[in-house]
Amino acid sequence: MSDPTRALWTKTKKANKVEKSEAEWQAQLTPEQFHVARKAGTERAFTGPNWDQKAAGVYNCVCCGQALFDAETKYDSGTGWPSFYAPVAEDAVEYVADKSLFSTRTEVVCSNCDGHLGHVFPDGPAPTGLRYCMNGLAMDFDRKED
Repeated sequence: MSDPTRALWTKTKKANKVEKSEAEWQAQLTPEQFHVARKAGTERAFTGPNWDQKAAGVYNCVCCGQALFDAETKYDSGTGWPSFYAPVAEDAVEYVADKSLFSTRTEVVCSNCDGHLGHVFPDGPAPTGLRYCMNGLAMDFDRKED
């Protein structure tokens, strides 16, 4: 896998990408989900759903349902946001250069609908050394049944 933290822009046009109007997204999502997932907002640390979830399962995009992260790759980064060291599949997410603050960060979006998920940083654990710092409001958790 190439280093996503060095990505300048890797969004691609998928054949069956989910596209909806702003009004359609607003009708589907809660106001908080819409702010985070469609307007690239950030929830406050330690407040989002599933930031401390420890059960087995899969985290899916709140907008389109695409599988994004497996709970097996989740770890406690101490940040108050759900953190993972890898997506469920390399093509599950895409990377965008985010220059909204004083430095360039790498934004992570759903590859199926362009929903904002969070950012990736090069300070995570082995085996990837990456920290996918995600917003809990941008994902639904599908608990694995025993």
